[in-house]
Amino acid sequence: MKMRTLQRVIESQPTSDGAGVKLRRSLGSSAFARLDPFLMLDEFFSDDPDDYLAGFPDHPHRGFETVTYMLEGRMQHRDHLGNTGDLGPGVVQWMTAGRGVIHSEMPQQSEGRMRGFQLWINLPAAEKMRPAEYRDIPANLVPELHFAGGMARVIAGRLELAAGHQAGVINGQPGTMATDPLLLDLRLDANAAVDLPIPAGHNALVYVYDGEMAVADQRVPGRSAGLFGDGEFAGLSAGGLGGRALLLAGRPLGEAVVQYGPFVMNTREQIEQAVADYRAGRLTM
Repeated sequence: MKMRTLQRVIESQPTSDGAGVKLRRSLGSSAFARLDPFLMLDEFFSDDPDDYLAGFPDHPHRGFETVTYMLEGRMQHRDHLGNTGDLGPGVVQWMTAGRGVIHSEMPQQSEGRMRGFQLWINLPAAEKMRPAEYRDIPANLVPELHFAGGMARVIAGRLELAAGHQAGVINGQPGTMATDPLLLDLRLDANAAVDLPIPAGHNALVYVYDGEMAVADQRVPGRSAGLFGDGEFAGLSAGGLGGRALLLAGRPLGEAVVQYGPFVMNTREQIEQAVADYRAGRLTM
C-alpha cells in the first residue's frame, strides 16, 4: 500500500468572525488555502471571555455543510427551523445549509475556557439547493477506537485498523454525503505512532492542535494544517509530549467554487441570487 506524504503546510492565521470572536483560520484563510471538498477550518480557543462572549448572532448560510466540534466550554445553536442545540464538550453539530439557513451560535458561559472547531464542507452543485437539515451528535454517541499508543474519536465516516481492534462505525449524518468524509479527533501518547487507512483518491489533511505530530517523519507545526499527497494510508507519529490532531479526508467534488462570505455556490450569478434572496427574505423559502 502507498503511504501518503506531507505535501504542503497551511499555518493558521489569527482572525475574528461573528460579532468579534477571536479564532485561528487555516483552511479558508484565502481562496488558495482550500482542499476540495473542505472550504474552511476554524479553531476557537481562549480563556478570556472577551474573546468569545459576543458569539455568532443570527447569520445566513447557503450551499455547504458546517461541522462544529466542541472540546471545552458550551455554546447554544438556534436556527429558523426551530432547532436548538446544546453544544458541550465532545458534542458534534452537523448542519446542512442547503438552499438556506439562518442560525446563531452563542456562548452559554461568562467565564472559563472555550475551545472547539468549525469545519465547512462543500456540497455538490446538485445538492446546493436541497432543504436545510440539522443534527446534534451527543458526546457519548461519538464512537472511540482505542489502540496501542492512543485513540481516535470517529466524528464521521468509518475507521478500522488491524484485526482485533474495535472498528469505528458510521455516524448517520443527514444528507447523501457525496463527499464521503472521514473526520477523526486523534490522540497519540508520547512517541507513539499509528498508520491510518484513508481511501485512495480522497483529499486529506491533519490539523495539529496540541503537542507535536509528524507525517511520515515530516513535522507538522502546531496549529497548522498539513496536507497529504495521495495514497492508501497515513503514518502519523507524536513527539515526546504526545499530540492531538484532527484528521480530515473527503472525496473531492472537482467543481467551481465561488464564495461570498456565508454563501458558497458554483457561479457568480448564483451568489448574486443568494444575496438577493437573503435581502428579500427568501433565502430559507
